Amino acid sequence: MADPTGKNELFHVYYERWITVYKEGAIRKVTMAKYLMTHQWLIKIVPDLKICDLTRIVYQKLLNKYAEKHERQTTMDFHHQLKGAILDAVDEGLIERDPTRKAIIKGKTPRHKKPKYLNQYELHTVLVNLKLGQEINWNWFILLVAKTGMRFSEALALTPQDFDFSHQVVVVNKTWDYKGQGGFLPTKNKSSARKVELDWQTVIQFSQLIKDMPEDEPIFVPQNVKVYNSTVNGVLKRACKRANVPVITIHGLRHTHASLLLFAGVSIASVARRLGHASMTTTQKTYLHIIQELENQDVDLVMRSLSGLS
Repeated sequence: MADPTGKNELFHVYYERWITVYKEGAIRKVTMAKYLMTHQWLIKIVPDLKICDLTRIVYQKLLNKYAEKHERQTTMDFHHQLKGAILDAVDEGLIERDPTRKAIIKGKTPRHKKPKYLNQYELHTVLVNLKLGQEINWNWFILLVAKTGMRFSEALALTPQDFDFSHQVVVVNKTWDYKGQGGFLPTKNKSSARKVELDWQTVIQFSQLIKDMPEDEPIFVPQNVKVYNSTVNGVLKRACKRANVPVITIHGLRHTHASLLLFAGVSIASVARRLGHASMTTTQKTYLHIIQELENQDVDLVMRSLSGLS
């Protein structure tokens, strides 16, 4: 007999339909891929789980099972991707109470993390060891990302017309689909569309490098050539080794850029705008360790200032 309430529907079936209705076409492909992967894990872990059987204990066991093979942050992402669908199921009356309430997020012990960013001296050493010629190459790409903190896809999408040398800025208003078939895509979010100030040295260098290039074509992506993140990371790895500093990734250059600005006393609000973060909260979470270190320095400064009043 058919179930008109839908309460006996398998949870992974409901979740797949929920993704199609609420997420397809509304989020970026890379984010959609994460939701689809979560769906595959549901099929693997709880293939026979019905919506009506989704209690707090059952949900916690589901999270625990996933956490056996994933680190805590990955489990947290998994939880967030499920929670939206589950809360909608509660609103629809398919589940009586929210089973995600007070969920405990577990996970494997994190692997030894590679350095995410360089200090000012290390970055300087890398940059002076770059092989910068008279024509655009990946070394110039590394220099530009280090100077601007742009995302990999944002820097790939830059065209000559995005540079406003008279005002010393570069306009970030698109990304490059390097994970797909190539071509321009929108920025990650509205806040990612921004103008990034350039130092005078970078202005002089790039004004000469791109003066004869087509105005509307990507500077760093040759026509009909597939670009891989690993290729550029390989160039940066060799540069790090030549400079005898910790090896970081291209994304690590973005972290380095932000870290140096924060240590230099630039406000979190300004750093957030320069990086294209959707909110200062993102910046605070990402660079919490640096902010805490700066706060400790502030306490020392406050104490020294107060002691001077007596």
